[in-house]
Amino acid sequence: MTDNSQSKGPLSGLRVLDFSRILSGPYASMVLADLGAEVIKVEPIEKGDETRGFPPFKDGMSHYYIALNRSKKSVALDLKTPEGAKIARELSAKSDIVLENFRPGVMDRLGLGYESLKAENPGLIYCSISGFGAESPHRDRPAFDIVAQALSGVMSVNREPGQPPNKLGLPLGDMAGSIFSVFGILAALHERDVKGHGRHVEVAMLDSLIAMQGYLSQIYFLTGESPKPVGTQHQSIVPYGSFPTSDGYVIVACLTERFWHNFARCLGREDLIKDPRFALYQSRLENRALLEPIINERMMKNDTAYWLAKLSEFDVPNAPILSIGEALEQEHVKANELIETVHHPEIGDLRIVRGPIRFDGSGSGPADAPSQLGEDTQTVLMETLGYTREQVDDLITGAAIGAPIRRCTQDG
Repeated sequence: MTDNSQSKGPLSGLRVLDFSRILSGPYASMVLADLGAEVIKVEPIEKGDETRGFPPFKDGMSHYYIALNRSKKSVALDLKTPEGAKIARELSAKSDIVLENFRPGVMDRLGLGYESLKAENPGLIYCSISGFGAESPHRDRPAFDIVAQALSGVMSVNREPGQPPNKLGLPLGDMAGSIFSVFGILAALHERDVKGHGRHVEVAMLDSLIAMQGYLSQIYFLTGESPKPVGTQHQSIVPYGSFPTSDGYVIVACLTERFWHNFARCLGREDLIKDPRFALYQSRLENRALLEPIINERMMKNDTAYWLAKLSEFDVPNAPILSIGEALEQEHVKANELIETVHHPEIGDLRIVRGPIRFDGSGSGPADAPSQLGEDTQTVLMETLGYTREQVDDLITGAAIGAPIRRCTQDG
């Protein structure tokens, strides 16, 4: 729907109108931007996306906002004014995708719900991400990552036995909603190409996190008992998890019998392979409490570096436990070019993590730095909607739009 000829990626030519904020929506729209779509992010005039105020900052720009809003245009609108809502509807009519993550009913009250917008744009893909979904008894409750994690059951198993429940270190409650929303949007785009009509895609954060439980749900369905917390260990595979060395820990993952045999030989305990207590998956699971102390005692006699080399020599899946900084600076990240430096005209160079999807051996095209609040308002109104400079100035005076930071290169 938009030319967007300078953008690189399979979604080039598509326009996304993004009303979302915080994380669950912005992560999804950033993925779409990475794939080549033009993303116009609509923000409140005064403070913008709430994450703009989350410390720490680099020259006034939040780390949180930087992490989730690269390669987007920022348009500052007051959607509660008739003029601001009118601009939003005009942008929707020229967009392929609308994304929002308000509580159910909010966009309808603003006159920007799916039924209203599709009347002028029947091919519109409209995606709503919420905590619980429009049909849930919790629909009107506020929902954030930790709430979804708690209600999904994941916090009950994300701990060592006997320890208090803990949330995942990454915001998977939010991100699960983002990931599934991208799946739904791409499926709806394919359907539109085939059948010509749009679709309302609805994704609940809690539903998404429950859908990602995988075998944990099946343990409950098959046994009638909820899985117990096992820390870094595995519910049904032994040995698996972190094991102590003389100076730290090493991850070992014996998902197959071959890897178990390799591990036993690596330990110098080939006798364990034929020991009936440890010979098969089920027997090792039943005798976890006997096997793990044997492994621990042997591994604590040497340091981490020794075991990483030894485990690799014997072809046993292994890894050190890295900090976030160590993970970002490792050779793998450099080889796959996962970190990119983008330049912002006001705050300088920023290092960002790129998207992981590669096409024909290459990652996504160069990213743009996150925009300042309202930076692209004037440009979008004049170049996308055809407003004159005088009309834009009147809207700024009437407080329907935010005053732009970047000057437009096109006269009205």
